[in-house]
Amino acid sequence: MRNTGTDIPQKIADEAAGWMIALQEEPGDRLCRDRFENWLDQAEQHRQAWARLQVAWQALGATAPVFKESWKDAAHASASPKSYRPRRAALARRAGMFGAAAAAMLCLAFIVGPTVMLRMEADYRTQTAESRTVTLEDGSLVHLSGASAIATDFKNGRRSVRLLAGEAFFEVTPDKSRPFTVDANGVTVTVLGTKFDVQTDGELTVVALAEGSVKASVTNDAAEEFLVPGDQLTANSATGEVSRTIIPVSDIATWRDGKIFVVDATIGSVVEQIRRYHPAWISLPDGTLASRRVTGFYDLRNPDQALQALVAPYGGKVRRVSPVARLISRF
Repeated sequence: MRNTGTDIPQKIADEAAGWMIALQEEPGDRLCRDRFENWLDQAEQHRQAWARLQVAWQALGATAPVFKESWKDAAHASASPKSYRPRRAALARRAGMFGAAAAAMLCLAFIVGPTVMLRMEADYRTQTAESRTVTLEDGSLVHLSGASAIATDFKNGRRSVRLLAGEAFFEVTPDKSRPFTVDANGVTVTVLGTKFDVQTDGELTVVALAEGSVKASVTNDAAEEFLVPGDQLTANSATGEVSRTIIPVSDIATWRDGKIFVVDATIGSVVEQIRRYHPAWISLPDGTLASRRVTGFYDLRNPDQALQALVAPYGGKVRRVSPVARLISRF
């Protein structure tokens, strides 16, 4: 999953947005408020994410924020964790849904920071729903998926690429004297000349080999994995788990044809892939739904339809909160 800032994971940002909507839809539900307050007190990152929502609302200016009375101390939230907690009386008085301007500001608050960082680090990048092919100094080709970015280093005989965000398919020009390496969130892929796909979504990094052979190594893992065509390696940086599956070579990097194919992937990770092709901000605060595992094809040319096809079998619904925001939930 994407990082939504310097220290707030996308999952927590989604949870905060989910609480925002739940509290507005059920302002008089004491159980809902108690559960929210328990969530708020579980971690400092929860309070930070909630504070960022407060700031986003305050930044709207002309649009009065919901729960305005309870958020008036947001500017001092970092000094007092309890100031993140909305007053119950305010919760009971206010109700409503996100407006387009509010959703736009929430999107801005959570993604502008990392976007700026990517621009500073990246040598090549793409926007949402944009694909691009880059020819590197050695003649190798990198096909960038939507909302993806890479940094390159070809100095002093090196052929090194860092996948900063998203997904890329590599066609590496053979050069036995200079191995070609790709680093992605703690996973290093070393090749001489081959074709392979790499994607990174926060905790997960996936490498799929279409042609030739590659060596993959994972940070803090002494074992090296040697892949052959059809092998797909998935590494979880949070748990340290590394797994391998076999998929048809023809199904590797199908995003280049406007589709994605996933095998035993979590709904949360698939939503992350669809995010790269959807112009709206997408929130999936339901952890249980996000953890369900799926296998299948999804059409990126109609991302709303892809989202619905992904979650509907598990009781999920895609709610169009505004033209620039989608909420996935089971309620």
